[in-house]
Amino acid sequence: MEFPFNFNDYSSTLLIFFFNGIIFSALTLRQGIIHNITASRWLSLLLFLYAMYITPYMLGYAGWYGGGFTREFLFFMPFMQVLLIGPVVYFYTKSLLNSSFKLTKKDYFHFIPAILYAVYSLVVFITDKLVLDAYYFYADNKDKDLSNWYQVTGLVSMFIYLIMSLKYYAYYKKILFETVSYAESILFKWIKNFMIAFLTILVLRIVFFITNPEWGNFGSQYWHYIAFSFVFYYIAITGYSSIIKQTALKGEKLEIINVFEENLKVEQNENKPNTSDKDDKKWQERLSELMTKKSLYENPRLTLSDVARELNTTTKIVSSTVNSRFNKNFNDYVNEYRIDAVKEKLNKGEHNTRTLLGIALDCGFNSKATFNRAFKKSTTLSPKDYLDKMA
Repeated sequence: MEFPFNFNDYSSTLLIFFFNGIIFSALTLRQGIIHNITASRWLSLLLFLYAMYITPYMLGYAGWYGGGFTREFLFFMPFMQVLLIGPVVYFYTKSLLNSSFKLTKKDYFHFIPAILYAVYSLVVFITDKLVLDAYYFYADNKDKDLSNWYQVTGLVSMFIYLIMSLKYYAYYKKILFETVSYAESILFKWIKNFMIAFLTILVLRIVFFITNPEWGNFGSQYWHYIAFSFVFYYIAITGYSSIIKQTALKGEKLEIINVFEENLKVEQNENKPNTSDKDDKKWQERLSELMTKKSLYENPRLTLSDVARELNTTTKIVSSTVNSRFNKNFNDYVNEYRIDAVKEKLNKGEHNTRTLLGIALDCGFNSKATFNRAFKKSTTLSPKDYLDKMA
């Protein structure tokens, strides 16, 4: 019996990416279940959808559109869920940045377009196979998943959800720098790289559509799908790696803070009465005295709530004082004290007997990379250049 898959250059290369996509989807789902990581489950679903996205072309190049059962299988099975990819990307972003994120009733609205397409696919199947037993919707013998209207609608949908994801990340960064003093170490830079990769997929779709005048022909789209597969493979590998790193961090003694929960504390404190709300200068002096005398900046996990507790006031007042009286966000404000402490130690010559990293860690920085960036931002010089200038 002949194997019903024509192995050739086109089908075989897409088969490799399809197989790896399914494997990484299973691995990320396993991590999500074992470690109870919601983001891993969303990523698993996304990788599965990407694998399904290339399936019609993989099987098409293998000869499945030639006729018989295989063609009908491709016709009536909605592999390419382009209206579902955007919402999954968005909820993956939200669950990665906010570990307490859970779907609410209003979130299900995002799945309506995909559900409608599923209903449409079911109607097509019932009409052509069960009612008429003849091609009515498929009289043109073209897979509905590959229709231009569906692909363009999916592309627009994915662009919209990319913008929504970017806005959510921007919001995350804003409250991050306003509530913790170690913002750069929990920026989730992977999500930024992920969004760049997702944007690359969308741009590739447009570029190949513009440069290929015969886009409607099945055989002329191979290079788009192979380019898509490489980006898809990058997302699979780096996304899974980020999950492994995330699970490793769970084993550390220091708990990873959820800045959305911290921000909620700030919002809840906004309506608490305090007779000293308007005395910004008083709070400025008290805050400066606290930072100097107690050296709170030496705590590498210092948060806005920690400072508020020390001052016996609300996070709203501390945040307002830092923003209005020092014209800085909380992260930069604390780092300024850390940089000044490092400079003081360098001026005393401590770098001659200790490493620069050791000095930075003593002053509250939690990594070399964070220290270098903060130092250059404050002085416009790298630590090495600063030492050279001192010599």
